[in-house]
Amino acid sequence: MNIKLFARYMQCELCGVSIQGPPKIIQIEGAELCVCVRCSKYGTEVQQPRRTSAAPQKKPGLAVPQTRKRPRDVFDLMEGDLVEDYADRIRIAREAKEWSTLDLAQAIKEREILIKKIEKGDLIPEDEVRRKLEKALNIRLIDSTEDSTSAGRAGQVTMTVGDVISFKKNRK
Repeated sequence: MNIKLFARYMQCELCGVSIQGPPKIIQIEGAELCVCVRCSKYGTEVQQPRRTSAAPQKKPGLAVPQTRKRPRDVFDLMEGDLVEDYADRIRIAREAKEWSTLDLAQAIKEREILIKKIEKGDLIPEDEVRRKLEKALNIRLIDSTEDSTSAGRAGQVTMTVGDVISFKKNRK
């Protein structure tokens, strides 16, 4: 099926309008979207490879899953949320044990410069290092959701997007 003919039946994945003319493939936050010309300004256009006559053509409507490797993010590997004052907690616990940064580094078998950067807040500790620090200093650096809900947040109601929409409808 010709792309122009196929475009008549396509809708913009961003605004939902029926696409007039050739669709644009753009990338927003790592996601590739098929959009209209007006919405193409919201992302960076992705160059599509030219089809050769020898290459088999894909049928429209059949999605082929793409397996692209995302860059490794330290936040994906974490079990919970790291407390905001992790650097202060580590420094205070280390000083309470009367350890230098070198003593702590030797205790957890890491480099001293790593400990210094973590204590300054310049570096977020990876899960393995965080566990070593928690064990060596007898502290907790993860703020798990169970802990925060049981520690005085009972009865607190959070608002969702649906609540906002129904609230605005009721005001009119």
